Amino acid sequence: MLKKKKKEDSENPENTAEMANENGQTDGQEQAQQIEQAEPEISLEEKHKEELTQANDKFLRLYAEFDNFRRRTIKEREDARKTEGKDVIVALLPVLDDFERAIRSMENATDIVAVKEGVALIQNKMKNILAQKGLKEMQSIGTPFDADLHEAITNIPAPTDDLKGKVIDEMEKGYELNEKVIRFAKVIVGA
Repeated sequence: MLKKKKKEDSENPENTAEMANENGQTDGQEQAQQIEQAEPEISLEEKHKEELTQANDKFLRLYAEFDNFRRRTIKEREDARKTEGKDVIVALLPVLDDFERAIRSMENATDIVAVKEGVALIQNKMKNILAQKGLKEMQSIGTPFDADLHEAITNIPAPTDDLKGKVIDEMEKGYELNEKVIRFAKVIVGA
């Protein structure tokens, strides 16, 4: 009977072609299409999961890298704050040594003029070192009073009319560091 059926199918190729045309495809093609339709849904979902996993991994690595950068920056700032005045202090160490030698020599000194000259030399050395670092003395006497540069201690009657509103005397010098006032001059102003 099987032989008979196969003969009929082979004799009627039109029958098979008609069935394939009605359905648009053969059974084997239909199964392949169903498998292909099922696979893209699964692979698309897996693809999205994989992309999400990769994005999370990149995010975690970037976050860790940023956190390390932040910690390193904080540590560098702390180290910089601890040693920010190091160059000035190192430059002033010879002045400190000079003061120690001056104190030792004052114990046995009989000539006061020599001691005064030694102290003046030390002061000049210190002023030169600070000037190299950007420190500058402000000249206040005879200049008009400026609240941005001066701190008025008191007003006194001006000895002459041209000194009214000007600085007559200076109690403490004012200083600028790299063109920025770091200490206001304490002055007496003529009224």
